[in-house]
Amino acid sequence: MHFTSRHAITLWAALSCCGLLLIPANFPGLGGDARITLAIFALATCAWIGTPVDDTYVALGAGLALTVTGVTSAEALFGTLGDETVWLLICAFVLAAAVARTGLAGRAAAFLVGGARTVRQLVHLTTAALVVSAFAVPATSGRAALALPVFVALARALSDRRRVVVALALLFPTVILLSAVATLIGAGAHLITVSVLWEATGERIGFHEWLLLGLPLAVVSSHLAAELVLLTTTRRADRRGRVRVTPAAVQEHSDRPVTGPLTPGEARCVALLATVVVLWCSEPLHGVAPAVVALIGAVVATAPTLGTIGLKDALATVPWSLLLFMAATMAMGVALADSGAADWLISGLPGGGAVPAWAFLAVVVGLSTASHLVLQSRSARSSVLVPLVVAAAPAAGVDPVAAALASTAAAGFCHTLPASAKPVALFADIPGTPTYEPRDLLRLSAALAPLIAGLVLVFALAIWPLFGVAP
Repeated sequence: MHFTSRHAITLWAALSCCGLLLIPANFPGLGGDARITLAIFALATCAWIGTPVDDTYVALGAGLALTVTGVTSAEALFGTLGDETVWLLICAFVLAAAVARTGLAGRAAAFLVGGARTVRQLVHLTTAALVVSAFAVPATSGRAALALPVFVALARALSDRRRVVVALALLFPTVILLSAVATLIGAGAHLITVSVLWEATGERIGFHEWLLLGLPLAVVSSHLAAELVLLTTTRRADRRGRVRVTPAAVQEHSDRPVTGPLTPGEARCVALLATVVVLWCSEPLHGVAPAVVALIGAVVATAPTLGTIGLKDALATVPWSLLLFMAATMAMGVALADSGAADWLISGLPGGGAVPAWAFLAVVVGLSTASHLVLQSRSARSSVLVPLVVAAAPAAGVDPVAAALASTAAAGFCHTLPASAKPVALFADIPGTPTYEPRDLLRLSAALAPLIAGLVLVFALAIWPLFGVAP
């Protein structure tokens, strides 16, 4: 058997765990619970990086180990499943299933891309549509699956312009990943970040706070990325070329009408979705928690007469594996904070303002941007990085909220390899449709990585302070 990098990582993990457990019990600042937590945390991280074992299985195993060893209680482990952020995501998936059942996505695509007259207009109208979709469909993989038929329709309509089709193939996953930061439900990693902040600092970021901070970044980064896609994959003549995508081209890949008056079911679904989003954004006015609003919307969406989908069918679309992963990693984050392990890890960092806030944030953003090369799961990246960032921020004189948001936003960049994110992999291989090559992805990533990192840093230092989140 050949000794591979995975074997090396596994061996390193075992040695690291043994070393942590053998540290004397009276070692300054490192108690028994902290040593056990660090050992389990290191082993879980290395398993995520270097083994093919399912991420959720690893997280559940780590949560179980923390409970069996007495670091955390059974109530703390199982209580994470009842966290309101988990319920928010469950209900958001039910609402998304109701929207998908009506065929509204096809109507929206036909309406937006039908107004494009040039390739650049088509690209930016598509970008705008994908940003808006973050409010209707939670999780990037769900949005990618919903957008795939739209891309196929566009690719067929533009089959004589291969470079433009490749640009669109890159555009869809790029914008889906970058625009996720617009909303709290845009990615499971956001909910992990909110949970860690709540447990560590007592500050809870609501839907409207995240919207104020994340939506401007999502819009700016998505449209800048769209221009970068055009510049790296097309020529000037391609970008200036006239284009016309008819509703008929979109209709070929939709089993429901994309034009004409809305059906009663579609009209009810639009009204319900608009009401839910408005209530989410206006939480300070009415005081109803976003999870409760989402639950009301889910109940109405699956009601026998008013709804557009049955409750059983809607619940079948919920990614329960992701929810279990989130719950287990939330428990890991709590254990890191409560056991003192996170404080011990960052105890050697210079404090008292020795490190400028911008330098600390630059390091956080840089590590988070590059972390997808090691940890492919976005949620796993937040589970590993955010607890440490939140613990280290006060020592550097940085607001933990700003540091956590910067880390989570920067981790949205995961475009280097097809395997770096599910949306990227989904659009990398589409039977019968030309798409991008790995070299196209690498060329885009080389320019996009510094752009996104710099943009997140600008927002953290200059834009977010305008909304009360100072570095």
